[in-house]
Amino acid sequence: MPYTLKLAHINDTHSHFDASRVKLSLNAQAKQFDIYSHSGGYARIKYQISQAKEQASKDNQAFLFLHAGDSFQGTLYFRQFKGVANAHLLNQLQPDAMVLGNHEIDAGNAPVLSFLNNIEFPLLAGNMDLSQEDPHKTSPMRGHPRLFDYDNETGLAKVLFKQIHDKPLAIIGITLDQMTDIARPDPDTLFVNAVDTTRKTVRQLKSQGIDHIILLSHLGLDQDRALAQAIDGISLIVGGHSHTLQGDFKPLGLSATVYGEQINGTPILHAGKHAETFGLADIRFDANGVVTQLNGHNYFMLDQQFILESEQGVTPEDYDAVRLQLETHPGILWQQEDPSITEIIATQYRPSIEALDKQVLGFVPKDLIHTRLPSKALPHGSEIAPWVCKSIYHEARRIHDNIDFALHNAGGVRQSLSKGNLTLADVVGRLLPFDLPLVKYQILGLYLFDALESAINSATNNSVTGTGAGSFPYTYGLKYCYDGRKPLGRRILSLEILCSTSFEETWIAVDKQQKYVGVSSAYTASGKEGYQPLLNAQWQRPIAELTLPNAFIRFMERAQTLENKLSPQLSYTSHR
Repeated sequence: MPYTLKLAHINDTHSHFDASRVKLSLNAQAKQFDIYSHSGGYARIKYQISQAKEQASKDNQAFLFLHAGDSFQGTLYFRQFKGVANAHLLNQLQPDAMVLGNHEIDAGNAPVLSFLNNIEFPLLAGNMDLSQEDPHKTSPMRGHPRLFDYDNETGLAKVLFKQIHDKPLAIIGITLDQMTDIARPDPDTLFVNAVDTTRKTVRQLKSQGIDHIILLSHLGLDQDRALAQAIDGISLIVGGHSHTLQGDFKPLGLSATVYGEQINGTPILHAGKHAETFGLADIRFDANGVVTQLNGHNYFMLDQQFILESEQGVTPEDYDAVRLQLETHPGILWQQEDPSITEIIATQYRPSIEALDKQVLGFVPKDLIHTRLPSKALPHGSEIAPWVCKSIYHEARRIHDNIDFALHNAGGVRQSLSKGNLTLADVVGRLLPFDLPLVKYQILGLYLFDALESAINSATNNSVTGTGAGSFPYTYGLKYCYDGRKPLGRRILSLEILCSTSFEETWIAVDKQQKYVGVSSAYTASGKEGYQPLLNAQWQRPIAELTLPNAFIRFMERAQTLENKLSPQLSYTSHR
């Protein structure tokens, strides 16, 4: 008997309820074109999910819709409504399950409990151990009927069961066991080893004759690969956290990777980020739970009309040729929407944030790309993170003129900036949605060497032994050269500090025994994500007048533009 499943999946949606601005590029008519459009959003995703579910019913397929974590944070909708809108709109999408992401627990357990109380679907966190939870606290989650957490007595994840024809289908939800390093769970909440928990749970299911097993993961692609390699018997992994867009999008100027790449016989599916795309796969299993066939793709859901630019000019024939290429690409759908979700967003949530979209802070003269790690295309890494660091540095120095440098992690900057007017909504809702306080601290140069190397090590291990690429360090007033081919402890080849006077700016080598004053977000200064050496600071003091987004807002209001080119603050040689 064929066991067939139509599976839809999303991940790392980060409160992007509206369609997101996207830029694609392609060649047509012997010209290079840039395409500016919008993609995704909850109304478009709902329409496509409904169509897929209806088709599955016609084809006598089982249907499953999964969210691989990180619904929270990301836009003004979250800033304004603190998760209430997330729960409401996810209920409209009707996922069969969601796994707990790290951003769900950025502000402790209380927002997770509120989310659990408002959602109508299960939240899976099979390696979250609440056995030590204080029963008298104001936000206890242990025993919540919609939470599938860790069973401390058996050492197993609690499992959600669905049906695939005449077989039970088990869904295990596993999240990052480094949660205390990258988020802020309550102190009585533990996260046990992801691999061990999964291995034991899969073994137990197999012993019960349950072979069709889906792992719903918020671990990142690299750790999904490692887990699939280490554990036999997982039918399929549906993942998130690393914002990986699978599928061949090279003709559109994006990544070209395998959708459903197989490791140890287990396909792994990821669906990008920010609700720009969703994944849809037709899957066939054998009676033993092994995937024997997988056909699918990730899909953009683009505007019917788009802006087309080329240095060689654009004609109506060019527009038609580009549209034809888009229509024939296997990963492109169009903007059909579910009207009920469009109305909910328009009437209940958007009015309170539209005013922020009208407050223009300044002008961005060209696209500034945000990437967490340096690459061949961007050897100095992100083009926008250094501007964020510069804003922190200058705005902090306006209050405390003894600041020597700014240091910030890549994950604190959430997206690229497009050419054009920059609004208040762009900053607080999209670019810097985490309203983190800024902290100044005095630290020996020795620990700056250690902090940079430790943070890069965490970033380039990308959630396998590290905490993810979001820990990569960006700076202003602090310039470093890194070679990952060197032994651990000797990878920072040079580290210089900016000496600025009213007449000139010069760079001098950091003295390991000299004290320097830095400014970072409270998150980074607390030693998260590889920044533990910053805890050796001789003192830390909050800058009460500034938060991370406020510093950038003030800087933009003064400068009015990001026109001047920044000199590179880092020189990087990857050890991959």
